[in-house]
Amino acid sequence: MANNLYQKENLRHLAKLGELAPEQQQAFQKFSSTVMEEGVLTKKEKEIIAVAVAHATECPYCIDVHTCNAKAAGASLEELVEAAFVTAALEAGGAITHSTHMQNALDQEADDTLYRRSNLKKLANLKQWAPDGFSAFNNFSTAATKEGKLSAKLKELIAVAVAHTTECPYCIDVHTKSAQRAGTTKEEISEAILVAAALRAGGAYTHIANMIQSYGE
Repeated sequence: MANNLYQKENLRHLAKLGELAPEQQQAFQKFSSTVMEEGVLTKKEKEIIAVAVAHATECPYCIDVHTCNAKAAGASLEELVEAAFVTAALEAGGAITHSTHMQNALDQEADDTLYRRSNLKKLANLKQWAPDGFSAFNNFSTAATKEGKLSAKLKELIAVAVAHTTECPYCIDVHTKSAQRAGTTKEEISEAILVAAALRAGGAYTHIANMIQSYGE
């Protein structure tokens, strides 16, 4: 039995998928390769988005593969670090915005509808109850999403992709609108979302290697 669950050599087990589930394996490969082709977003932009999403799915195989792909496409380490920080800010933001549900849970008169845009008005209460932490979060989020080595536009596309990965409706709403203000098109946003979808599928796909490894032990 291997003591280390994550080793690159585990991926050798994926070669067996052509025998174990050939139709599904081929369909996944086609989906993944098509999504990552150059479109309205460049190959480099898509790989940067993929690295950011991989940090949200926490798949070490995906981080490794797409970091290498992004580097090959011309992305710098500074750009990739900025992309990862956008993911960190979105992960934190999802927890912050969902604090509105905590407030609803403590309010016996709260609406039965769990997700309303108007819930975000209650964030002012979090600022009141935990002012220092809330202020530090705002400063972090602003720093992570402002223009740097990556443009504000690409950072908002990353944010939209990550928001679809974390499945935070508040984050999707806020960052889709921010992306639009930054000059993104529906086509660009759609391609970014499909990168997120491919990475979510890819995380499950690559972990089949671990399942096969465990099954054989």
